[in-house]
Amino acid sequence: MRVEHGCLLRVFAGERDKHAGRPLYEWIVAQAHARQLAGATVHRGLMGFGAQTRVIHTFKIERLAEDLPIIIEIIDSREKIEGFLTFIEQQIPSGLVATTQPIEIRSLDGRSPQ
Repeated sequence: MRVEHGCLLRVFAGERDKHAGRPLYEWIVAQAHARQLAGATVHRGLMGFGAQTRVIHTFKIERLAEDLPIIIEIIDSREKIEGFLTFIEQQIPSGLVATTQPIEIRSLDGRSPQ
């Protein structure tokens, strides 16, 4: 098993959030892929709220189920993640919340993830 140090970027968004008419999560993953980052996954939440939200969004209430929380996770080296985060911050004027954390990337097949 190969182990490398890397970085995990988590971007928090809503299902209704858009960029250039496209769902924001799709745009972010497409941008990460175009920049050849190591990997990305999108998670759809069952329940959540943010600083700009007056109600809790949950799948249990039909009218709110259209704007469930979305978490986009992207991994790569710290340098590539920081560069990517700078790029998306320039493209999205406000409302974006993201976190980063150091991680160990373990490649079980021995290939380098970066």
